[in-house]
Amino acid sequence: MNKPNIAPADGKLGVLIPGLGAVSTTYIAGILNSRKRKVPLFGSVAELAHIRLGHRTEHRQPLIRELVPLAAMSDLEFGAWDLFPDNAYEAAKTAGVLKPEDLEPIRSEMEAIKPWTGAFDRDYVKKLEGVHIKRGNRRAMANEIMEDIKRFKQAKNCARLVMVWCGSTEVYHEPEDVHNSLEAFEKGLDNDDHRISPSMLYAYAALKLGIPYANGAPHMNCEIPALRTLADQTDAPMTGKDFKTGQTLLKTIIAPGLKARMIGVRGWFSTNILGNRDGEVLDDPGSFRSKEVTKGSVLDTIFQSDLYPDLYGDLYHKIRINYYPPRGDEKEAWDNIDLVGWLGYPMQLKINFLCRDSILAAPVVHDLALFLDLSKRAGLKGVQEWLGFYLKAPLTIDKLPPEHDLFIQQLKFKNTLRQLAGEEPITHLEDR
Repeated sequence: MNKPNIAPADGKLGVLIPGLGAVSTTYIAGILNSRKRKVPLFGSVAELAHIRLGHRTEHRQPLIRELVPLAAMSDLEFGAWDLFPDNAYEAAKTAGVLKPEDLEPIRSEMEAIKPWTGAFDRDYVKKLEGVHIKRGNRRAMANEIMEDIKRFKQAKNCARLVMVWCGSTEVYHEPEDVHNSLEAFEKGLDNDDHRISPSMLYAYAALKLGIPYANGAPHMNCEIPALRTLADQTDAPMTGKDFKTGQTLLKTIIAPGLKARMIGVRGWFSTNILGNRDGEVLDDPGSFRSKEVTKGSVLDTIFQSDLYPDLYGDLYHKIRINYYPPRGDEKEAWDNIDLVGWLGYPMQLKINFLCRDSILAAPVVHDLALFLDLSKRAGLKGVQEWLGFYLKAPLTIDKLPPEHDLFIQQLKFKNTLRQLAGEEPITHLEDR
């Protein structure tokens, strides 16, 4: 197989982050700690995972970062926007995710990361009151975001940039005419059309400048036709939305196993308690609806109830998220799954996952940043289906249904990397 021409990962990579909160400060602190104290980055596929090449008898299993040219941790620079003026150290202390012993050794580096003013519209995040915000209409804010990006790139001497949204979940809304074409969208910017959300301003700014973009939250954003068109025009790679962590990650692991063995499911009840800013925002019904849609669609696609009506046709799927301040970032998730086995006999599966939201999300931010940068250097543009491996709501081309089975996603992910390296995809049919 011919090896694609991938530009080397020379120079600095700037990671642009809308939202300097729990997830982003945990991610940045992890990278800085790894640089200074060689702390292992558990959870990062890009840093830790090996990949098999060729037949099993060849015993070729390099690290992924040895197979394809990924940006080095030492070359990463961080820039962020936020609705509050706290620097990264102050924001991390407020988030309460990391212990002092993980923040104090990197305090000066964290304090040097000060957010730019953020784009804000209270109608989209009702539980927050922005105090460090941009002024003017939507066109003015989009232009200011682009100026922030250009100044950062020059000041930090970055060769390349990527953007990963780590801000709060916006309220749920359906696409309208302003979202359906790039012409209508840009006219909407000029007219300060309030149907264009703040997060779309960041996506527009990144894609307009040809910068790869990922959305870590569940609200409507870069999937709209206007921004998909823009990504194609500017050769910018982009992904779907909503980091796949916590409860949904387990669903995409467990549900494929149940389906693989043709075990029926009658009900799946999921509830969560968390007390961080994300939990506070999701306490608003509009923002929760955005999360509910991406979390709920996962089982529908995996179980294929149209093909297996007896097994999954009457599945009752209920999702709850409860804001509980004492828990902070240490989310607790419960799942009760009502199963049906041989001769219709009922069984139950119960899961109690005591996870840490930001600890699970931080490596996803890192991997998406590195693989989006790789995509750009490989000449890939528009929707990157292979990175759906990391997301609750993957984007697809040609309006095809997304794949949510984590193991099918992993196969597509690794085969894409093999192809980028000029290696043959692996189907396991030839294994001996």
